[in-house]
Amino acid sequence: MNHYPLSIRNAIKQLSKLPGIGGKTAERLAMHILRSARRDAEDLARSIHELKANVRLCSSCFALSDAELCLICSDPARDTGILCVVEQPADMVAIEKSGAFKGRYHILQGVLSPMDGVGPDALRIKELFARISASHVTEVVLATSTSVEGEATAAYLSEQLSRFKISVSRIASGVPVGGDLKYVDQVTLRRAMEGRHDF
Repeated sequence: MNHYPLSIRNAIKQLSKLPGIGGKTAERLAMHILRSARRDAEDLARSIHELKANVRLCSSCFALSDAELCLICSDPARDTGILCVVEQPADMVAIEKSGAFKGRYHILQGVLSPMDGVGPDALRIKELFARISASHVTEVVLATSTSVEGEATAAYLSEQLSRFKISVSRIASGVPVGGDLKYVDQVTLRRAMEGRHDF
């Protein structure tokens, strides 16, 4: 790498700081950027600058947004009576890609994890309660992960939400489509059995 000019070495060094990018991949990326059209390189640099300058958390649901309210919170066609509670923005994106949910979201920005010092005050739980109190929410869907922390967070929220006159539900989980039962873990199988329904 020392044989490259300083500007290329600096680009490789910065690119290698990205997660999952080692020295060889960073070198290939730097060389690709160098060979690409000037406009493409400038567009990339501008998009990175705009990413850092413009992206913030939605003031309502805490999703990533370029404006005060995210695209979902500002969409009048969304059902304001149903809130889906997720851990991170990526979870919201995954549910949106499925097309199965037409309500609004609330992003906790994590899960309860006492071992790591993450209690209710470290998450956006107070804001969730404030949203429910100040709006016409009739149902909260708990869509946290099925990890120990995700389950504990869902249980805590379910208990706390019992003081509101709303319906609280939990997303179903179980055997994936095309899954072979002998490879499915015991927790998933138990949830699938408990959540069985009429055929």
